[in-house]
Amino acid sequence: MNKVPMTVVGADQLRKELDELKFERRPKITQAIAEARELGDLKENAEYHAAREEQGICEARVRDIEGKLSNVQIIDVTKMDNTGRIIFGTTVTILNLDTDDEVTYRIVGDDEANIKENLISVNSPIARGLIGKNEGDEVGISTPGGVTDYEIVAVQYI
Repeated sequence: MNKVPMTVVGADQLRKELDELKFERRPKITQAIAEARELGDLKENAEYHAAREEQGICEARVRDIEGKLSNVQIIDVTKMDNTGRIIFGTTVTILNLDTDDEVTYRIVGDDEANIKENLISVNSPIARGLIGKNEGDEVGISTPGGVTDYEIVAVQYI
């Protein structure tokens, strides 16, 4: 099976979510099912069916997280020498040469990506265009809106 690249922070977040699902949410769902059973006829019991559906969703998420964690390849760029080359896990500041807008992204795994926090997936068009490039390079990145030219202002291994 393929390894799933992930930062240390991303792996910690998944482990935390897994613990919450297993040790907090599961017992609450089990309790809700037990209480709903006490109400009588299970065919007409909306509380019971809702709790069972929630249990299915919770168990599916537990399996999903356990599968990802079993195949995770944790990449910690803080332990690497900063060569100025963009790799998975680096924080990159780029300058849009057309608009002079500067933006900073961190290249992370698919599960960690959150554009609101400037965390972009390694599989996104911007990350794919940046990987392997060096600080100071100019690069044209193909996006759905066309090709945009950027200058790589800074590469940080933080």
